[in-house]
Amino acid sequence: MITSDQFPNRNIIREPIRMEARKHDSNGQPCGLTVNSFTSVSLDPLLVLVCFDKKLSSLQTFKDSKWFGVSMLSKRQEDLSRLFAKRDSERPVTLYFQGRLGMPLLKNSLAVMECETLDIYPGGDHLIFLGEVKNAEVLQVEEPLLYFRGNYRTLDGD
Repeated sequence: MITSDQFPNRNIIREPIRMEARKHDSNGQPCGLTVNSFTSVSLDPLLVLVCFDKKLSSLQTFKDSKWFGVSMLSKRQEDLSRLFAKRDSERPVTLYFQGRLGMPLLKNSLAVMECETLDIYPGGDHLIFLGEVKNAEVLQVEEPLLYFRGNYRTLDGD
């Protein structure tokens, strides 16, 4: 189990950043999406939650796998966020690397997490996945990609 003291920068998980959640589908291909609802739940144990739309075509894959990966994007990766926000867009395998626990994660991300799904809760038209962070790494320090009120933003307000 990873503790909050072992996470290189405890504040990174509290940033309002656009992220990618992903897992391999039944054919062994990475599947992922851009989500807006991701948050820290607990520091001890280190828990996060992510919300998936019930209409998501790969929802069953995430439910069955019991694991998900998170790639936190930099402001230079808006194109990737847009790509993964599009339903059924082609996502080359060259975009990924394999995390320490086997999750497909996005290259050049600010930070990544590999999480074990502890529970899934109903939340209206979404399902709320509660995950325990089993591996977390800060890969680079840069400005995060933010998404607020329907627009991509920067920390300086643009």
